[in-house]
Amino acid sequence: MKGILGKKVGMTQVFTTEGKLIPVTVVEVEPNVVTQIKTVEKDGYDAIQLGTDSIREKSSNKPEIGHTKKANTTPKRFLREIRGVNVNDYTLGQTIGVDIFEAGEIVDVTGTSKGKGFQGVIKRHNQSRGPMGHGSQYHRGVGSLGTMLPMHVLKGKKMPGQMGNVQRTVQNLEIVAVDVENSVILVKGNVPGPKKSLVMIRTAVKKPDKKNSAADLITYAQAVEAVEEVETSANVAEEVEETVVEEAVEETTTEETPAE
Repeated sequence: MKGILGKKVGMTQVFTTEGKLIPVTVVEVEPNVVTQIKTVEKDGYDAIQLGTDSIREKSSNKPEIGHTKKANTTPKRFLREIRGVNVNDYTLGQTIGVDIFEAGEIVDVTGTSKGKGFQGVIKRHNQSRGPMGHGSQYHRGVGSLGTMLPMHVLKGKKMPGQMGNVQRTVQNLEIVAVDVENSVILVKGNVPGPKKSLVMIRTAVKKPDKKNSAADLITYAQAVEAVEEVETSANVAEEVEETVVEEAVEETTTEETPAE
């Protein structure tokens, strides 16, 4: 098990050399610092705490400053634990980058979904509406709230309320590419949360050992070169066509000129 914290930038698409389009989510990763190591002997379980997104000491309190100072780093905006790791592979204050993952690995991505405010049962729970005739008097209501015998609403009844803004995990997503130079990870498909939100990428729980073959993506330089080749071919074909037309016109003119 391994993991890293990043920031969701947005979605885009990449192409393989075979012409296949792959929708991807771009996750920008600032260097993660191991701010704490928990062990079974001391804390009851094995885990590491990662911190990312540095903030000024003026914007933090003394406990936060003292906690991160043990790892010889600045205060962090986000601190998250990752369980199930081999704590012997990490040291306090160690910096973790995107190179811990490789293209083709299967991961789980955790984030906080977009908040949609207070919503009714039709949008929140996908319930059906009532008849829309004028005499119906029941269009988008909740419906029956329970039986007569308990004389109260049963626990767990689906009601209107706050929708979204909850932690969600999407499992078994594939890492399409890892850009070490720009500290970016491309994850196939979509992940929870709005842009600029915190996401956690971890080794897949259900498929920890599975790894697909890395896709051969087209780079920007290759795309520009292909476009230039197409333009060159088009120019050559146009020149050849113009030459053929000119020769045909000359031959026609020669044939129409009367002999002296």
